[in-house]
Amino acid sequence: MLLGKRILVGITGGIAAYKAAEIVSWLVREGCIVQPVMTESAKHFIAPLTLSTLAGRPVLSDMFAERNPGVQHIDLAQNTDLCLIAPATANIIAKMALGIADDLLSTVLLAVGAPVVIAPAMNVNMYRHPAVQKNLELLIKRGVKIVEPDAGRLACGVEGKGRLAETERIIREIKSSLLPVMDLNTKTVLVTAGGTREAIDPVRFIGNRSSGKMGHAIAMAARNRGARVILVNGCSHEPPPGGVEVIQVESAQEMYDAMLRVFEQADIVIKAAAVADYCITNPSEQKIKKSGANLVLELKPTIDILGSIGKLKKPHQKIIGFAAETEDLINNALHKLRKKNLDLIVANDVTLHGAGFESETNIAILLTKDGRQISLPIMTKLELAHIILNHVGDFDAKD
Repeated sequence: MLLGKRILVGITGGIAAYKAAEIVSWLVREGCIVQPVMTESAKHFIAPLTLSTLAGRPVLSDMFAERNPGVQHIDLAQNTDLCLIAPATANIIAKMALGIADDLLSTVLLAVGAPVVIAPAMNVNMYRHPAVQKNLELLIKRGVKIVEPDAGRLACGVEGKGRLAETERIIREIKSSLLPVMDLNTKTVLVTAGGTREAIDPVRFIGNRSSGKMGHAIAMAARNRGARVILVNGCSHEPPPGGVEVIQVESAQEMYDAMLRVFEQADIVIKAAAVADYCITNPSEQKIKKSGANLVLELKPTIDILGSIGKLKKPHQKIIGFAAETEDLINNALHKLRKKNLDLIVANDVTLHGAGFESETNIAILLTKDGRQISLPIMTKLELAHIILNHVGDFDAKD
């Protein structure tokens, strides 16, 4: 599957550097052309000769050792199909996040346009440090794939998350990045994203914490798998992904009207938007002035968009919803699944760290109409998006 793919493997200075030998060996067996690039610190943990022997190519580490000094980093960046950094230390992660280029590897990473996959490995407290987590979040935003470390006994003697991921999992992520599945090239996928705003007056509104990141990730994943994507985009500070048809809306009513206009075109509907449950009965046409007295707002329920399209669903259509809950997650999600005639619901406990609104990651339980429950660990929203789309494929296979 990877025959002829050019993979740059960056090795940085951590105890897990010795595992790079297995990764390089595995990639070579897969038919890849592997170019190892080491930092000076990495050489303290594994000899360059080991990696050059396995790769069948010299290990590179010095910016100015080649005949074309100062240019080889551009050649490397332009002549690779994917960059893998394994292990990725806190140091290289920080350099990538801040754009620091002070050695060959970090300079290549600043110039490369190919997909980048990193596999962090470090002490559990280092990995949990807010600076490291913030840097990882920033890299995820830029499209870098993170292979989460495993938990277990670390070299420093403590137990926790920080071990380099197993080689098989790293290779699987490389294949996923280089060999996208085009299984939706005959489908139209309708996605909703972001929150809604329900006007109080021309200045103020009722809203929620939705960032739109989950819906955008789904739209991006479906686009990458060949689908025609229609994105009904609510309020979000995030730009929608390119290559999709965007219908911009603000209120729940606008989202409902947009959904009705395009619903019949859709084979798959994934409603990831966080729609307000209530709106103002009589919004003021003028700004409400502060008077010092209490302000009482009369609210009425917004239209049930998901329930409404569930009633319109045709046999060939699949509808997926989300349940963002703070308590009784499973029962609330199952009730919504059945009431709204869904094929799958993605249940989130938004009180969990790393899940829910405004986060780069998510933690979910998938519930299907045939009674299955699939609990998923923390992962990026793009990874979750692909898993959701995989289950759409399962529905088609059963049909």
